[in-house]
Amino acid sequence: MVFNRFAVCILLAATCNGFIEHNKPLVGRSVQPLFAETAESTNKAPDEEINRRRNLAIISHPDAGKTTVTEKLLLYGGALQQAGAVRQKAEQRGTQSDFMSIEQERGISISSTVMNFDYNGKRVNILDTPGHEDFSEDTYRALAAADNSVMLIDSAKGLEPQTRKLFEVTRMRKLPLFTFCNKMDRPALSPYEIMDQIEEEFNLESFPVLWPIGDGDRFKGVLDRMENVVHLYTKPTERGGKAEVQEVPIDDLETLEKLIDDSELFGKLLEDRELLDELIGSEIDMDRVAAGDLTPLFFGSAMTNFGVQLFLDKFLDMGVKPATRVAVNKDASSDDSWTVSPEHEEFTGFVFKTQANLDPKHRDRLAYVRVVSGVYEKGMKVGHSRSKPSKKYNLAQAQALFGSDRSSIDFAYPGDVIGINNPGCFAIGDTLYTGNSRVAFPGIPSFSPEKFAYIRSPNPSDYKSFRKGMDQLLDEGAVQALRQRNDDGGGPLMLAAVGQLQFEVVQARLKEEYNVESIMEPLSYSLARWADAGWDAVDKADADGKLFGIMIVQDRWKRPVLLFRNDWKAASLAEEEKYLELAPWSQPPDFES
Repeated sequence: MVFNRFAVCILLAATCNGFIEHNKPLVGRSVQPLFAETAESTNKAPDEEINRRRNLAIISHPDAGKTTVTEKLLLYGGALQQAGAVRQKAEQRGTQSDFMSIEQERGISISSTVMNFDYNGKRVNILDTPGHEDFSEDTYRALAAADNSVMLIDSAKGLEPQTRKLFEVTRMRKLPLFTFCNKMDRPALSPYEIMDQIEEEFNLESFPVLWPIGDGDRFKGVLDRMENVVHLYTKPTERGGKAEVQEVPIDDLETLEKLIDDSELFGKLLEDRELLDELIGSEIDMDRVAAGDLTPLFFGSAMTNFGVQLFLDKFLDMGVKPATRVAVNKDASSDDSWTVSPEHEEFTGFVFKTQANLDPKHRDRLAYVRVVSGVYEKGMKVGHSRSKPSKKYNLAQAQALFGSDRSSIDFAYPGDVIGINNPGCFAIGDTLYTGNSRVAFPGIPSFSPEKFAYIRSPNPSDYKSFRKGMDQLLDEGAVQALRQRNDDGGGPLMLAAVGQLQFEVVQARLKEEYNVESIMEPLSYSLARWADAGWDAVDKADADGKLFGIMIVQDRWKRPVLLFRNDWKAASLAEEEKYLELAPWSQPPDFES
């Protein structure tokens, strides 16, 4: 079987499919509650805090306007006074989500970002994900922490390659999917055509909630089909400001015709309304939305602030609250799965991202933790899924995240994403928990890399800074580190990445954050496989002459990795030498093993 990064992505989602269960139990496995409720519960989260939380991950093809939509959600949510621009002019502020200088210079997102705010009684957590395919691994990790997903579409282009690939991950995780068709202020495809694309390519029905009135220069606003109210927009007078809106009931035809001031658009609005009501009805099936079988469809323009606040209001009503997740009890002798609901009495959470140098002055390292159940309290002690049961970690401080900004918090609840100081032992996919049961949520494996290169510092005097920078960037999972067998750190360092741009980001961050120059020396290998059977199996295959032309290296945990020049060689070796147990991804080992 030939793998590429997106085939692996789908396999990973299938492997971790029990990570999120909104509606249906796992089939073929025993699934039961992990904890028994007790009257002495101390970490149980209040129902009102669980019910008011909503989180979402935004996915899209590059340049569909994802970061701009995120900024406008923050603007209308009251978290910003003025929205920024990804490629900013001198008089514009930078975006909150793309805070790295390389992101601002290139106008792309290269790292997932977490932002939260309170709006209309709800606590909203937004995970802004990279759109570029070289950073799809970071997007996959963010989706692991989400309860809802928003698929952003460029209305002029419809479905695009990266949108299609990320949708498949969303579907495998059974996430409710909301679709926002952006850039309606430009000439766009017919909304019916977009609906047809979604249904034909994804086998997914859509339900228009907001229906556009015109496009391009003639874009007037949207019809809210749930409330039968037309929202007509006037462009904001200040760049980045909120749009002015006039609300008119759909039955007030005289006022509507006057304000729209376009007889063709007015007539088409009435015709579309009647046709949609006849074909799909005016009431949405929220059970199908929660199951991921129906996507609410919205139209608007983030750049001109048309329809974003309406989408936010509707999402808060339609989005699912924090969901029950499937885990395992590592103390149990069987492989039975267990459910952990947000209402469980013990604290549980998992690490889905690590980040270095959010505060470059202090060279800090932060682990992003999605709270699944219970209450985080400042100073609490937690167990760690890869550590011995007796080992406890003190979470002395947690921080609410808003791009690169942080603020200390004393409590956090299911659905929240918090940042905790990482002493170097927390890795992506780790579970943190309180109580006597050793809980472990399914891990978040690393993607199979496709680019390989040696990296070194040309200046011997910079070696200490170079080594420190590389150690911290590797802890983030930005790239993977490989070395020659039995190399304890003194030999050449090889980097492995999903895409070339990841190498460029590493070099740029070494220069900016550690003031270190670096040189990359590319290698001609194109994919990696972990030999899960261990070194004895690799030695046997090597002695039998089966590894000719294949490079044998070790990962940071000294496990055998084989590098191939083409898919065919990897597939044939996996088929002929099954005892090697070749795998296209890896997970961190337990500390006790």
